[in-house]
Amino acid sequence: MLISTFIIWSCSNESVDHYSPTPNPLRIPQLFQDKILNPILPPNNPQTIEGIALGKKLFFDPILSGDNTQACADCHTPENAFTDIDRFSKGIDGSIGKRNSMPIFNLAWNYDEKFFWDGRVFSLEHQAFRPVTDPTEMKSTWNQVTQKLQEHPDYPSLFQQAFGSRSIDSILVTKAIAQFERTLISSNSKFDNFLLGKATLTVEEQNGFNVFMDETKGDCFHCHGSDNNPLWTDNLFHNNGLDATFTDLGLGKFTGDPADNGKFKTPSLRNLAFTAPYMHDGRFATLEEVINHYSEGLKHSSTIDPLMKKVAQGGVQLSNEDKADLKSFLLSLSDYEFVNNPNFKNQ
Repeated sequence: MLISTFIIWSCSNESVDHYSPTPNPLRIPQLFQDKILNPILPPNNPQTIEGIALGKKLFFDPILSGDNTQACADCHTPENAFTDIDRFSKGIDGSIGKRNSMPIFNLAWNYDEKFFWDGRVFSLEHQAFRPVTDPTEMKSTWNQVTQKLQEHPDYPSLFQQAFGSRSIDSILVTKAIAQFERTLISSNSKFDNFLLGKATLTVEEQNGFNVFMDETKGDCFHCHGSDNNPLWTDNLFHNNGLDATFTDLGLGKFTGDPADNGKFKTPSLRNLAFTAPYMHDGRFATLEEVINHYSEGLKHSSTIDPLMKKVAQGGVQLSNEDKADLKSFLLSLSDYEFVNNPNFKNQ
């Protein structure tokens, strides 16, 4: 396979290299095409074979951390849909954060382009920039990281192949990582195949979907979408009644608006079989606990979302049968092919 092309031409006894990496457009799932869900792809960072391969190598390489012990993949493991099984993610020196790592998939369809639980950065490239210097994560500096990459026996040539430059900087590093992350597409759950006419739901799964969609029962679809939104998130920020007072302000810390206090990004409901624990702070170890929260555990606060309509009675008050069926439906959104995809593993 021809990976790269160099064209040499002469002008005034000088030679100039014009480099053209191999385009590798995202493969948009049929279901996403059917629902007219177009990805966000920045024109200054097109998907290429070389860029994706470099981004994958960087994602799994602990060289990005201050002491060369922690990679992006340590808090975003492929078998857990690129999230962390620990409630709070750990940094390189044992420091512990206050949130659970968000899963990483279908990020090219994050339409508001606000990333992290609190929306503190705009664009996937900027999202990849932050963990390197975070004092509770990789605890490094970009000067240190780029120097290590520049002195590495392989990376300069890989950056040359991907971006036409052996001079490495944070912009190119994050562009490569973002290219790899955009390939992490999850679209092959049982419910996806049901929507495509390729699978049949059990009675429990169908009843659970009905509970999910029923405004008098689960009333889940306003924030998490429906069969018309296979992303299973609105990509917006809500206070979902976890706390009466806030130790973590969430979105409000970065907007400075008290009306945003306690609001966090709606996570996708895809791949719940792999992404425990749940919520921004990982407080719920099981799906049963999550469902119980919405059923009878809501807490009122000044910024609670109006969609939490039944907060006065603690929640939507589901029956045990409805809870069990709802769990069955939610698990049908899990994509086993995604978490086993060799293209997404360090091999």
